[in-house]
Amino acid sequence: MSSTLAFAQPRVMRIIVPYAPGGPIDVTARLMAERVKDSLGTVIIENKPGGGGNIGVDAIAKAAPDGMTIGISAVATHAINPWLYSKMPYNAATDFAPITQMLRVPNVLVMNADTANRLKINTVADLVKYAKANPGKLNYGSGGNGSAGHLAGEMFKAQAGIFAVHIPYNGGNPAQLALLSGQVDFNFDNLATASANIKAGKLKAIAVTTAKRSAVLPDTPAIAETLKGFEIDTWWGLVAPAGTPPDVVAKLNKAFVDALNTPEAKTRFAALMAEPVASSPAEFGAFMKSELAKYEKVVKASGAKVD
Repeated sequence: MSSTLAFAQPRVMRIIVPYAPGGPIDVTARLMAERVKDSLGTVIIENKPGGGGNIGVDAIAKAAPDGMTIGISAVATHAINPWLYSKMPYNAATDFAPITQMLRVPNVLVMNADTANRLKINTVADLVKYAKANPGKLNYGSGGNGSAGHLAGEMFKAQAGIFAVHIPYNGGNPAQLALLSGQVDFNFDNLATASANIKAGKLKAIAVTTAKRSAVLPDTPAIAETLKGFEIDTWWGLVAPAGTPPDVVAKLNKAFVDALNTPEAKTRFAALMAEPVASSPAEFGAFMKSELAKYEKVVKASGAKVD
């Protein structure tokens, strides 16, 4: 019964964000909470970081399925972690009712600009050619074993048929500093983090990892233009606990899709180098299922494991 969403009650709806305050996921969740208050009433953000996002997402899974507690699902929590962690507190495939995808942030293959000039690498084809002629000479950094940047690198190596040494750092910032100082040759970084250094000319954007070029970097080709079918990006969306009534999910979907389609949301997301992706619950569910299947192969091939 949809009476559980009768907003005359003083109960306050909450969105659980499985990451610390201040990051892009938290910022976009707060923006959405602000935009839906006319249709859903007051919505508060509850940050529950830890366990690579698993702690907060487990809290969403175990909440009452009445539409009053929803939360963020992300590429890490719903596609990578289930294959990376030997013990998972929730089942990514069955414990959630999808509401809508929120956005995607393209990842970008970036090189240290000096290294790229020295080695005369301007394109994906140049990078592949150099790597094949100099096996094991190139290395790349990431924010850690099993991170999105690590997995993008392994996927790239497998599809290009090259070998490059992976150097894991403790987080995305140290990995970017290693690239800027020339300790590593290339990284797969998200566009939001890399854009300032690309604009400053310190990093060279070789290609984006989305299937098509990004509106944010229209002159930068997609890797898929050289390596057919290559596609990997950072995404997140909204889910409710499994068993939330379909009419409640439909009401939530309408409120958040309307919010995602506002000009203000589009402008704010563009500042984060992100593209809004409003979808139906069925579309988002099918998308998460396909991502879960895709990352099973990628994580297993990488050999990354968290006990």
